[in-house]
Amino acid sequence: MPQTKVPSLLDSLTPIVALLLMLATSVYLFSSDSSSGANQIALIMSACIAVLVAVKNGYKWKQLEAGIVKSVASVTGALLILFAVGALIGTWILAGTVPTMIYYGIQLLSPDYFYAASCLICAVIAICIGSSWTVSGTLGIALIGIAAALGLNIEITAGAIISGAYFGDKMSPLSDTTNLAPAVVGTDIFKHIKHMSWTTVPSILIALTGFLILGFNSNVANSNTQLNGILMVLDSDFDIGLHLLLPLVVVLFLAYKKKPAFPTVILGSLAGALCALVFQFEGIVKFANDDNLLPLIAALKSIWITMFSGYKANTSDTVVNALLSRGGMSSMLNTIWLILCAMAFGGVMEVSGMLKRIVQSLLTLVKGSASLIITTLITCIGANIITADQYIAIVLPGRMLKVEYAKHGLDPVNLSRTIEDSATITSPLVPWNTCGAYMAVTLGVATVAYLPYAFFNLICPILSAIYAYFNIKIERLEEDLVAA
Repeated sequence: MPQTKVPSLLDSLTPIVALLLMLATSVYLFSSDSSSGANQIALIMSACIAVLVAVKNGYKWKQLEAGIVKSVASVTGALLILFAVGALIGTWILAGTVPTMIYYGIQLLSPDYFYAASCLICAVIAICIGSSWTVSGTLGIALIGIAAALGLNIEITAGAIISGAYFGDKMSPLSDTTNLAPAVVGTDIFKHIKHMSWTTVPSILIALTGFLILGFNSNVANSNTQLNGILMVLDSDFDIGLHLLLPLVVVLFLAYKKKPAFPTVILGSLAGALCALVFQFEGIVKFANDDNLLPLIAALKSIWITMFSGYKANTSDTVVNALLSRGGMSSMLNTIWLILCAMAFGGVMEVSGMLKRIVQSLLTLVKGSASLIITTLITCIGANIITADQYIAIVLPGRMLKVEYAKHGLDPVNLSRTIEDSATITSPLVPWNTCGAYMAVTLGVATVAYLPYAFFNLICPILSAIYAYFNIKIERLEEDLVAA
């Protein structure tokens, strides 16, 4: 085993500073197109700088390569889900499932309370099934379409969807992160959820108030005539009906039963394909645009196309065409590229000890309970940025900091809540994090565009820090209470 040096703080910060500078340059040069390749280059070049620093400290390439492989392997499941979601979006549009949700949503949801309603709907469903990804990849797609049809702001809508989805995910005993956080620090899940409610419930109430204010002050761009035109086009091009929500029911049921995410989404996609064959047969035969094929073969070709390349709408309404031209596994490739580059950077930072060194330096600033909790918030958010994975951002700080919490007489439930208030909640706010990349590509809204409107995700960490500073709802270990 080669001799390696513990990285200095300067060593550890060098790749981080390089990454921030290159990302800033990327945004300056390419603006909203920076995530189409420029950010990936910034991440991979920063990984190369991290490799050089690690080699200087005695690490061999084989060690660093193993760290990268392990880091990439940790998100393989997420990458497969991304491909499955691409296929699901395509078949659900082809089947008329998404058009049906948009059709009824336009008629039922008023622009005045649309943002708040979107947040609340996603929150309720996420609590029931415990998955923010499933909610965003199903209901979220339809809500974005409804917002666009109504002439509402899709960036605000995306923020409302993510706010509700992450609130529900966080408060659900069925959620993987809600189970992971207390397990890592050694506390009970229901005690954890109860303790989380002190920061989570006020945060979602503030967020809902914000969405109500934005809704009542929104300027609806589309007139009733335009909306009626959209409804007519949807009705003429698709067989609209509640029966077409069957694929959505399949996915939500499987998610509720805690079936694995990848097969759940794939089955949802196949359910969409089956509905397309049964209820949209004439339309999907026409979509294949190949008169030389038998109708059934043409229909199968259409399903195949939408799964790998997505649906391309060709209606008489440009708004409908923009709404429904989406999906396909190939649409996820750019996002997967981004995640792979981010995981390479995070893998080198972790295996070389640079991430650990940064955390240790932060702990030197800890003077009491409040500063420890605030340091935990900073550490988890930083881990989301550096490692690009919310699970690492939960597990790594949880393992490293639980001893510190015991030293300060703090119940482990404080740590599990703080981890959730930061690692879980801020993951969709980082463009190259698996969660941020997923939300951006699924909802069709750039991370930096929806970030200012993800009110719940922004408020919760701030509220957690305020609670820590003023010593509000901070649980002490029983031994400390007895000694006092």
